[in-house]
Amino acid sequence: MKKTAFKSLLLLSFLPFGSSWATELTGLVYPLHDIILSAGVSGIVLERNVAPGQAVAANQLLVSLDDRLQAIEVERRKAILDDASELNAEKEKLALASKNLEISQKVFDGSGSISIDELNRVKTDYFSSKGRYELLLAQKRREEIEYRATQKERDIRHIYAPVSGVVIKISLEPGEWAKQGDPLVHLVDASWCVIKFAIPVQDAGNVHVGSVLPVSFLDGKAVKKMDGKVSFVSPIADPASGLVEAKITFSNASLMIKPGVKASISLK
Repeated sequence: MKKTAFKSLLLLSFLPFGSSWATELTGLVYPLHDIILSAGVSGIVLERNVAPGQAVAANQLLVSLDDRLQAIEVERRKAILDDASELNAEKEKLALASKNLEISQKVFDGSGSISIDELNRVKTDYFSSKGRYELLLAQKRREEIEYRATQKERDIRHIYAPVSGVVIKISLEPGEWAKQGDPLVHLVDASWCVIKFAIPVQDAGNVHVGSVLPVSFLDGKAVKKMDGKVSFVSPIADPASGLVEAKITFSNASLMIKPGVKASISLK
């Protein structure tokens, strides 16, 4: 967090509370997930699969880039991978060569009715067939890897939601060019929110991760209240301001609290 932004989170006043004083802190509410999604490659937007304002589930398809050429390549690689005719033929040849070698070895050892040259020829045929079969097996493994690679090449042209949430904005229309790395989809999950506070260093020892604090929210003219749990307290203070960053997380499943509003807590 920049120092100026860090300082702006703190609104500090001292209020009498019986014989003690209270430190009033004001922070801002942020959604737990506020994500800008981009495409891993450049391409033409083929389809917007959702609309702004639509609630989406995790792993739901949001935007598709043109992947028709990649889809054809996937089909081609799949056809090559599925063609096992040569591998199966070589497997049968290896089985016959192995059986032939076994019989020849028994004949040579038993009666010696075949020469050593004939036995060596049978062995050569067996090892040649075995080498060819293992070569085809390795080729099939390469084909499988190439097939998976083309699937990934196609899949990176599909933008999926990493978390559930609401689509705030889709930057491009179908037919427009999406540049690699440029913002494409803005997705927000406000079902859980985080309040960021800046606490004076002398009060930071009173705030502990896991503790529950009452929080007041200023939403328009109304003040709403609920409890939140301290999820983070920085182990260091900002050297310029002497403030310590802290975060409070709270459930906002009903979306009662709008991210961007102010929230306040009172430390006694």
